[in-house]
Amino acid sequence: MKAGDRIGDISGVDEAGNRLVLSDLLAKGPLVVFFYPAAMTPGCTKESCHFRDLAAEFAELGTSIVGISADAVERQAEFSAKHTLGFPLIADTDRAIATAFGVRRRIGPNKRASFVIGTDGTVLARIDSEFAMNKHADEALAVLRAARD
Repeated sequence: MKAGDRIGDISGVDEAGNRLVLSDLLAKGPLVVFFYPAAMTPGCTKESCHFRDLAAEFAELGTSIVGISADAVERQAEFSAKHTLGFPLIADTDRAIATAFGVRRRIGPNKRASFVIGTDGTVLARIDSEFAMNKHADEALAVLRAARD
């Protein structure tokens, strides 16, 4: 999945057991979807907490945030509660969503990648970095601000 591609109507279960549907989320405005390898790990915690810390700026742009990993619902719930994340974490245990976005590795955890998605389901940007944790939220905000101007 890259900029210009359109996302199909994907769904998944979040940390509270709710089914989230992409089209429902996009009806509220743009969306940032970030994939992280594993909940509760140092890098994924730093990345997720940076999204949390910038949540008000995303909200000002009418944008929702969703995190996704292959962790189970219970692990996602523990991760969200421990760090008071405030946005949904999808438990993509079969990695079907990761496959659809092209971030599933054959072996090991999913790639760390973020996607800025417009309300029509078009990917506005793909952000890749395995080690620059803050890059994902920072670049997503920059893309959203540029699209607004």
